[in-house]
Amino acid sequence: MISVKDYIVLITGASSGIGEACAKVFAQAGAKLILAARRQERLEQLAEQLGKDYGSLSYLMPMDVCDQSALDNLPPPWSNVDILINNAGLSRGLDKLHEASIQDWEEMIDTNIKGLLYMTRAIVPGMVNRGRGHVINLGSIAGHQTYPGGSVYCATKAAVKSISEGLKQDLLGTPIRVTSVDPGMVETDFSMIRFRGDAERAKKVYNGLTPLTPDDVADVIFFCATRSPHVNINEVIMMPTDQASATLLNRQT
Repeated sequence: MISVKDYIVLITGASSGIGEACAKVFAQAGAKLILAARRQERLEQLAEQLGKDYGSLSYLMPMDVCDQSALDNLPPPWSNVDILINNAGLSRGLDKLHEASIQDWEEMIDTNIKGLLYMTRAIVPGMVNRGRGHVINLGSIAGHQTYPGGSVYCATKAAVKSISEGLKQDLLGTPIRVTSVDPGMVETDFSMIRFRGDAERAKKVYNGLTPLTPDDVADVIFFCATRSPHVNINEVIMMPTDQASATLLNRQT
């Protein structure tokens, strides 16, 4: 197990859910955090809390990962990123492909694929030059199994799987590690965002079962990041025990 103390860890989608949980677990281990998300107020609250709880240093980046220039002004003390956690992502709607909103497609493709690519392209060259680094991408069980109404979202997560595999191949011969962590059902704001704030519909997603928590996923991400430098955890698929596939769930009614 390696120490991440004083490592610079850049987390996208850090204002809530899995990103926020990652911020806490890495802060507790002494890492310095670059917290990136669109909601500046939430980032400020999180950074203040992390400072109180762990004495951690945070650099805030209110940004949209779809903005190619978002990392252009990263100050020198924070520019040598050791771990990039590409967590930002979303789903919109659960409509049939031939009935779905094209705008929803654009938002998922721009965030889940292009945003991840932009962040990776901006950060990985520095890792290669310095001879150290780790890219951790948040995939999904949806990248392995398609479900009704989720074709485009599932396609974006299948893209994350392919990008992760391709990046690892492209970095062969360097010490840079690449990991994809692919959870099943996790109780976050995911369903609220998918259903555009319909709290009742979002709540039904988790009825009758025990989903993963953001802390569960952050714990696995931290495990991957702290293995010996010669060990690369390529891919982790994790689901709650009440889930056997993207569509097979054990609900207690």
